[in-house]
Amino acid sequence: MTEATIAHRVSPVQAARHSLTLAWRNLVQLKSNPGELAGFVIQPLIFIVLFVYVFGGAIAGDSASYLQYALPGLIAQSGVFSIMATGAGLNQDITNGVFDRLRSLPIARSAPLVGRAIGDLVRFGASLVILLGFGMVLGFRIHTGPLSTVAGLALVVLFGVGLSWVSMLIGLLAKSATTVQLFSGVLMFPITFGSNVLVRTETMPGWLQSWAKVNPVSHLSTAVRGLLTGTPVGSSVWWSLAWTVALTVVFAPLAIRAYRRKV
Repeated sequence: MTEATIAHRVSPVQAARHSLTLAWRNLVQLKSNPGELAGFVIQPLIFIVLFVYVFGGAIAGDSASYLQYALPGLIAQSGVFSIMATGAGLNQDITNGVFDRLRSLPIARSAPLVGRAIGDLVRFGASLVILLGFGMVLGFRIHTGPLSTVAGLALVVLFGVGLSWVSMLIGLLAKSATTVQLFSGVLMFPITFGSNVLVRTETMPGWLQSWAKVNPVSHLSTAVRGLLTGTPVGSSVWWSLAWTVALTVVFAPLAIRAYRRKV
């Protein structure tokens, strides 16, 4: 039986089941790779401690006030950095022949790609909850309610879905995981640090303000900050959702096409 025949006979329900099974496989693998787990969990916590207690006094006058401003932005920033690791993991799986072995099984051809994305999004969502919990231990206070808090975290996850297609496209096109990480860093640092994640937009030079105001991470940070602390959100929620849709519409077909050519 040919691969095309197998793929043709896989129903959507079976494809979803295969994808969830492979997503679970990616999560279980964390047991044998604690370093990767530490990267998802510990690195964002270090960012909070360093930014709040090193820069907080200079920027806001005291660390407690700066924590209230910075933590929602750091949650958005952590979302961007964490989801970009999807491309590196995907590239490594392809390089190591994992996808070749999976392709020999009677599963949906898209299952490895979708399973990788789902597994990383689950880890990503868990890291956001840990980040928020750690911030509350340090003194961060939510001034809205449970629904707004969940909506804020869900918005970051949704934005991560759109961004994951960019990450997977980079992972499929790059020759090595190291190249993915280098390219992702060059792409992500201007987007995350050239935003209102850590400082207010009005404190920036005029030319940088223009960039920060249209930066999707600024919209995401403003939305999360408003949903957690009650500050005005304006149209930032809708802009974040619009960016999510735009990233998905543009990069999902490109990533799927690159995936089909690759495997």
